[in-house]
Amino acid sequence: MYTLDDVEKLQVDEVHDLYRRYVNKSQVSLMTSFGFGRELVRSAEGAYLTLDDGRRILDLTGGVGVLNHGHNHPRILAARERFARDRRMEVHKTYFSPYLAALGHNLAEVLPGDLNMAFLPNSGAEAVEGAVKLAYKYHNGKRNTVLRADRAFHGKLLGSGGLTGQAQFAFPTIPGVDTFRYGDLDSVRRVVAAHRGDVYALLIEPFSASTIQWCSEEFLRGLREICDREKIVLIFDEIYTGWGKTGSLFHFMRYPGLIPDVLTTSKSFGGGKSSISAFVAREPVFRKAYDSLGDALLQSTSTTYYGFGEECVTALEAVNIAMEDDYPARARALGAVLGPGLERLAEQYPDAIGRVAGAGALWGVFIEGGPRILDLVAKLAPGGMARDPRFKTKVVTCAVINALYQDHGIFTYYTLNGDNPLVIGPSLVTEPEEAQRVVDALDDVLSRGLTGLVARFIKQKVSSQW
Repeated sequence: MYTLDDVEKLQVDEVHDLYRRYVNKSQVSLMTSFGFGRELVRSAEGAYLTLDDGRRILDLTGGVGVLNHGHNHPRILAARERFARDRRMEVHKTYFSPYLAALGHNLAEVLPGDLNMAFLPNSGAEAVEGAVKLAYKYHNGKRNTVLRADRAFHGKLLGSGGLTGQAQFAFPTIPGVDTFRYGDLDSVRRVVAAHRGDVYALLIEPFSASTIQWCSEEFLRGLREICDREKIVLIFDEIYTGWGKTGSLFHFMRYPGLIPDVLTTSKSFGGGKSSISAFVAREPVFRKAYDSLGDALLQSTSTTYYGFGEECVTALEAVNIAMEDDYPARARALGAVLGPGLERLAEQYPDAIGRVAGAGALWGVFIEGGPRILDLVAKLAPGGMARDPRFKTKVVTCAVINALYQDHGIFTYYTLNGDNPLVIGPSLVTEPEEAQRVVDALDDVLSRGLTGLVARFIKQKVSSQW
């Protein structure tokens, strides 16, 4: 058996071997294509990672939505250490938790309207499924259809995965799922009309972080009108974009008076240290569904880890930090650097960048072009790669990500959904001059030409398999 001391002495090759034997050997093959897959992180603080060899890496992934507060925020560490030092009670559902009660209050304080009633599971997927379950219960099981957009990411559990608008999810899911076109009100009207009063919930991401696109104000307000008229529970999924990421506390809050029936959040809600999520419902919706003696415990039995003490303490501190340090303003300051800088690069390198899009501290760079030989490689590639119409785009984007990492010490990522953009999504503790650093680094990388970047990336991938 490994001890903690043993683990902290493991070398990267030993970790790879353990992954191959006990986790997933294909994951090793995939991730060692990149420089970061062949290195270990010793420590992390703020927007930076420190590797085993002492190098510092500027992490502009933002933990894929988890790290608005950066790595190991000192206030969050202190709150968790205090909870542990004082030996506070972690879990016991028959005692009331002051931490859970206070967190529910704070959520109601910062959210608009009567979004007052919170439930606190562990993951974004659980929050989505809990919100949909609430909507079904609100209608007492008398309606059977839930609507989702054709471009959406809501999780990978059986229920949330079926609500994710991606073709690759080929598992059984909840019944009654139907689809409308993202951003198309006429499509929503047609689908709602086709179900003749049978729709109990409509689920939408106001800003789709996995595709870097967003709904217009007109579309969101139109959804609100349709759902009001048809008595459909409107659910906004802001699991990624909450807590300031796109320049407002939640993306929908930039539109005054627009309030969903249920809001889901996770990721940065836990301050980068806690696995916690929430769905927050308008008071009349929640009370009709669950506020009775017979149903009061119906939702809380869905997860053992509901409202764990240290998780709630962490989220309490994370919310207070986001408000006190004005994370929406910090995101807007980063966007003021990233937006114009990336647009300039799109004009400067039209053969490499098709377009850029984003808001606040969440931007996508849509890489296009690359060597024609990749078209032939795609046709000859084994397995699913040969059938992937985005194969060339993914390889070229990965080559750019790899060069940013190896040559400039900048960590970015790309999404598997939509048009597979390279994503720059810094933590909100990142400074504007660090955002400028990635713009300058991307300029340097693209100036070398995509063909050379791809050749280098493929050569390194081949050598990493030997």
